[in-house]
Amino acid sequence: MDLDTWVVTPTYNEADNLERLVRALRAVLPEVGVLVVDDGSPDGTGELAEGLGRELGRIEVLKRAGKQGLATAYVAGFARLLAQGAGRIVQMDADLSHDPADVPRLLAALDQGADLALGSRYVPGGGTRNWPLDRRLLSRFGSLYSRLWLGLPVRDLTGGFKAWTRATLQGVLTQEVASDGYAFQVELTWRAIRGGASVVEVPIIFTEREDGVSKMSRDIAVEAAWLVPLLRFRR
Repeated sequence: MDLDTWVVTPTYNEADNLERLVRALRAVLPEVGVLVVDDGSPDGTGELAEGLGRELGRIEVLKRAGKQGLATAYVAGFARLLAQGAGRIVQMDADLSHDPADVPRLLAALDQGADLALGSRYVPGGGTRNWPLDRRLLSRFGSLYSRLWLGLPVRDLTGGFKAWTRATLQGVLTQEVASDGYAFQVELTWRAIRGGASVVEVPIIFTEREDGVSKMSRDIAVEAAWLVPLLRFRR
């Protein structure tokens, strides 16, 4: 694994999960770098990440003052890694709903020519585990709704497990991001495809978090409902 590959994960109160995530990543990719973007977690997630960095190396922490939203956390993390010269960047949740063992498969898709590899729940071989019915229905509807409005061939538009090439990520970040919550995932994939990127869906099993509290809310779903149609008519 070359040293320009990094994983970025936003955190807020993920002390119960972060160490397991980092150690699992290092088990499959010993040289991968990890950037934790922590929004002032009261449970000490940021300090835990700093301790892991001192122990393991190549673990950086970007501390922010309080909860500022998923999109801004990712944008800040992306900007830092791009400025440092990262060539491939993986984004994933810190709650272990995304399996670290799948990261090499996403990176392999980039090696085979993809510009963006999506961890997909809704292609053959993909799926969800331990998700309540209402979440499954909401996720399925969100992806279908986005596909129909935007006319995209991607089946899982709302997932947040992705691997980017440097050039593709730089391209989608040339304009300010309009969304804040999970619509951010749709927006960036939409921008990548509009820009001519080759996008591949890699089947994954998404597992409901065991510890902590989901960040999904009604406001996030409402934002996605109005923002997706707006994307279609924006330049």
